[in-house]
Amino acid sequence: MNNIPKYTKHGGTMDTHQTAEHLANLTFNLLANCQEKEVRLATVHNLTQAEFRCLRLFGTDESVNNKSIAERMNLSPSRLTRIIDGLVEKEYIIREIDPNDRRNMRVMLSRRGKHLVNQLNKAYVQIHNEILQDIDVDQHEPLIIAMQHLLEALENWLKKP
Repeated sequence: MNNIPKYTKHGGTMDTHQTAEHLANLTFNLLANCQEKEVRLATVHNLTQAEFRCLRLFGTDESVNNKSIAERMNLSPSRLTRIIDGLVEKEYIIREIDPNDRRNMRVMLSRRGKHLVNQLNKAYVQIHNEILQDIDVDQHEPLIIAMQHLLEALENWLKKP
């Protein structure tokens, strides 16, 4: 992060190209740090990062189709099967194979899995609470608004052909 110029409240404004370059560097570093955050949280709970991400896709009472999970995680069916196998072995997930199509399965959280997802969600919020401690309180709302705008713009960009 050392080579990324800082925006200042008072001072030189950047042109659009400089802003885009700055945003590209910031989002690259943000993604890398968020992945490290996930790895750390997953490790604490004896999960791989892929298992952690898979569990984060579930609502506590949700049953999900394996094809839907593969799409949401951008994984091949065989890679997803290995992740699901690990979570079944750890007793966090229950899988039911469709009797009409053995390639299709429904996946749901076990009682133990629901408890873990609840713990993960609380830990995730706590991590972000700790992160916010390093940001002035008066910057919290503008930060959230800016991130919402960035997310919307990114989602709109992704919808383009």
